[in-house]
Amino acid sequence: MRCSQCYKVDTKVIESRDVAEGESIRRRRLCTNCHYRFTTYERVERPQLVIIKNNSNRELYNRDKLVAGLMRACEKTSITSVQLDKLVADIEHDLYSIGEQELSSSKIGDITMEHIADIDEVAYVRFASVYKRFKNIAGFEKELSNIKNRDKNKMS
Repeated sequence: MRCSQCYKVDTKVIESRDVAEGESIRRRRLCTNCHYRFTTYERVERPQLVIIKNNSNRELYNRDKLVAGLMRACEKTSITSVQLDKLVADIEHDLYSIGEQELSSSKIGDITMEHIADIDEVAYVRFASVYKRFKNIAGFEKELSNIKNRDKNKMS
């Protein structure tokens, strides 16, 4: 692995840790040249998913877009970076488990909504407001009642 500071190839791993329930490995590295410490992640490479957007355009699945959307939804909540990593890993596991190379963006949104609802209600409503494009307070109210009904069903 090349050092991100001095670009020398000679680095050593000083710590490895499984993240996202074994879906990836986090490695802390040390450059033997400049002594810079940095982190890398190793994940299984999966076949590319093609996302069919609402306007019928197609684009390659971009994990960074999912992470960015979730980070915005989870801002100022109690969700930790470890929980966020697990959330993304769980969503991706479900996406790849479908077994199709093309998925609609709405399918990704629905799967994401299912997972985020289990973690944090505020993040769920924030994500839903962007995903479902609420135009008025009625959209929020409907989504809040969905959360309440979901919680009642869990307790039953």
